[in-house]
Amino acid sequence: MYVAHLSLLDFRSYPSLEVDFDPGVVALVGPNGQGKTNAVEAIGYLAALTSHRVGSNAPLIRMGADRAGIGVTARHGERTIKVALEIGSGRPAPPSVNGVKQTRHRDAAGIVRSVVFGPDDLSLVKGDPGFRRRFMDLLLVQRNPRWAGELGDYERVAKQRASLLKSLGSLRRAGRQAEDSTMEVWDDRLAGLGARIGVARSELVEQLTPHFTAAYQDIAGAGPAPGLKYVASGEPEGEGDSDAAKRRTVEEEKARLLDVIVGVKDREIERGVNLVGPHRDELEIRLGPMPAKGYASHGESWSLALALRLAAFEILTDGSGGTPVLILDDVFAELDAARRDALVKMVRRAEQTVITAAVPADLPSALAPAIYRVQGGTVSRD
Repeated sequence: MYVAHLSLLDFRSYPSLEVDFDPGVVALVGPNGQGKTNAVEAIGYLAALTSHRVGSNAPLIRMGADRAGIGVTARHGERTIKVALEIGSGRPAPPSVNGVKQTRHRDAAGIVRSVVFGPDDLSLVKGDPGFRRRFMDLLLVQRNPRWAGELGDYERVAKQRASLLKSLGSLRRAGRQAEDSTMEVWDDRLAGLGARIGVARSELVEQLTPHFTAAYQDIAGAGPAPGLKYVASGEPEGEGDSDAAKRRTVEEEKARLLDVIVGVKDREIERGVNLVGPHRDELEIRLGPMPAKGYASHGESWSLALALRLAAFEILTDGSGGTPVLILDDVFAELDAARRDALVKMVRRAEQTVITAAVPADLPSALAPAIYRVQGGTVSRD
């Protein structure tokens, strides 16, 4: 797959943009602050209907505008696919696919697949668990857009249940009866949605692991073996390592979550928060017997982050030979020779790679990219 045309309207720093791309390696080159990352962010947004840089849509809308628009013409084999959508503070207009209005916003997800690797990816290893949960969820949505709805439903249920917990906590502190007949309903909804998400993430991690391990060993060579483990909230220590835990069904996971919820309900009411569910799960990245966070060196952390993106690239490559659009956002200047070589190998496999760089010297000469100059909200080919 490759992006043949990108159209932007009031997106980030762009009042408007129309630019054509060819397959192969495309390099957006220009000084910092001119909009290189904004352009590739728009392509990445279409993959999972969220930005790889921020968690909300408000920063994506140009200052002074009410809405932003993204349009992409993509080619996958003999097919041409046109996707257009709006981003707004209110309810956005339905997206269109090949000129046909869709029912839901999420119907545009996953049509254009992409893998983004950038300087912030060190947070996948060194940052809070939220970064790793987000990594898994964006992959789920790209592979099957229905997960955008499931994740949204879970977030709404978790917020409503937390609000009820806070109300019960206030009653308890006031010395009044802290009981609510609807709590069991919210427990069941949280556990049901949470079980589906947790099992899907666990299966995803199983699929990622062999690609992740191979990619890391290719990048780093000899050394401690890397590993991935999905750790569900409330799961006894060590249980996540068992084959039984990996094969847990949705029904079994829901029953486990409900059991754990019973044990923590008093603490949940006291604190007014949901203490169990996929919003508290963790993707543990290990290096040898130790967790990478806090133990891996700076170089090892870069290798682990890059290996995760390489693994994502592998599982997003479909059976017909189509590869996701590979986006490398200002990373070559950060990497040593071994890690640069690993990226160059992946670039050669991708039908299209879009790279950002401050100067052409930051680009490996072996790539021979088509150069696009980015300056003051304009993108033009050399």
